[in-house]
Amino acid sequence: MNRRIGVVGIVIEDPKEVSEKVNAVISDHGHLILGRMGIPKPEYQVGVISLIIEGTTDEIGSLTGRLGNLPGVTVKSALTTKTLHKEQDHD
Repeated sequence: MNRRIGVVGIVIEDPKEVSEKVNAVISDHGHLILGRMGIPKPEYQVGVISLIIEGTTDEIGSLTGRLGNLPGVTVKSALTTKTLHKEQDHD
């Protein structure tokens, strides 16, 4: 399967209302996530999460689609243009 690496940016308006759902979707796709950083801004009632991901376009689309369907959640992604191929060990 062709895999890509990239970043997903997530902006959450009113995190108190949807943060559990956002975290559940991210957890369901945990096998794709290489790194995660979250910045809460309670004084603005906003949260921002960035994910470094690796997966197929279908897997990444599932993650971003489910997140984007949550109310008050905006999602943007940027992926490598070429697919990744792991180098095989040669003995």
